[in-house]
Amino acid sequence: MSTLDQKIIAYVEELGQRAKAAAGQLLSATTEQKNQALREGAKNLRDATDDLVAANEKDVAYAKEAGKPDSFIDRLMLNAERIEGMAGALEQIAELPDPVGRKLAEFNRPNGLRIERVAVPLGVIGMIYESRPNVGSDASALCLKSGNAVILRGGSDSRNSTKVIVDCLARGLKAAGLPEHAVQTIEIADRQAVTALLQCNEYVDLVIPRGGRGLVELVRDQASVPTLLHLDGNCHIYIHSSADLEKSVEVVRNAKLRRLGVCGATESLVIDKSVADTVLPKLLDAMPECEFRGDEASQAIDSRVNAATPQDFFTEYLDAILSVKIVDGLDEGIAHVKKHSSGHTDSIMAQDETAVRRFQTEVDSAIVMNNASTQFADGGEFGMGAEIGIATGKMHARGPVGLEQLTSFKYLVHGTGQTRP
Repeated sequence: MSTLDQKIIAYVEELGQRAKAAAGQLLSATTEQKNQALREGAKNLRDATDDLVAANEKDVAYAKEAGKPDSFIDRLMLNAERIEGMAGALEQIAELPDPVGRKLAEFNRPNGLRIERVAVPLGVIGMIYESRPNVGSDASALCLKSGNAVILRGGSDSRNSTKVIVDCLARGLKAAGLPEHAVQTIEIADRQAVTALLQCNEYVDLVIPRGGRGLVELVRDQASVPTLLHLDGNCHIYIHSSADLEKSVEVVRNAKLRRLGVCGATESLVIDKSVADTVLPKLLDAMPECEFRGDEASQAIDSRVNAATPQDFFTEYLDAILSVKIVDGLDEGIAHVKKHSSGHTDSIMAQDETAVRRFQTEVDSAIVMNNASTQFADGGEFGMGAEIGIATGKMHARGPVGLEQLTSFKYLVHGTGQTRP
């Protein structure tokens, strides 16, 4: 291994040592201290709006020079409104119940032992994400409220913005009498720093990636630290024969076009053939800015539909493109979604309760909706204040990962001198 590699490892391990020490101090932090740190961090973000916008303009300029697509630029860009949203999210998290110390269960044994299961922090969390700088703020706030230290590794495209955000949060921690190193960022751009974080077993307890499939697969393949994976959002809306078609048009338009670059955006549309002749032209009329790529049946209904390749039905576009599949009833619709979904969020537009129950039972995604836009796949919309990501696996946490999902538990056993025979 080269000298440079060793320096990177040493740098990341130093961050890990600091984070581990900070996590130990957070174990005794009061709810009031954590809430004060969040509120001070929110105030600091507002006060630093001009500095943060200026730093973000450098990041955006760099991304444009690199030829990044408009959807990427949208995720990267900060303005006064989005900064206020970040600050507001910190304050919302401060208002949420403290997840640490919750009594999850209590039971008494015949020998007189009283056993409690209580929620505790995970420890040190490595957060790897791509272009959205607000992810660093949300993740840090959630980790802090749940008693965890965090090491951020944002994309190099957002490094100037991230530095300002971390500084605001660190000053909030200091004002509350908590360790500043509870929130840190990896400042070097070298990608080997990601590998070093993924293998920092002595100090890091969990790594959470938030980004595209390439990032998640990198984490999956290189990590020796436990991970909480968030795969891409190839989200579907299935319009069943019983659907309210006017509402379906409104929901699909919102689910696709409200924000193109979020993981909860609908990427694929599945339509029962019994209603396809009616609803597909209405959708095309309502969404002229969106390209529809469909199978032969959908192309035969409306010439504005372009031909889809088999890969289109597996693709998370993060762009104004929507794949379309016409199916012959519920069985075929469910089968198509199960084959192509990434397991993030899928929705059925239907009034038939039997069809809804079958779809929500048989489609094994983290979030399965009925008569609602997939863009509600968001921790804030779920009442969590914010989320650190949408977990698409099945272990430890699934769906929006908020405060409760960032805790583990331990057992407290109370005796009166019992000995085991």
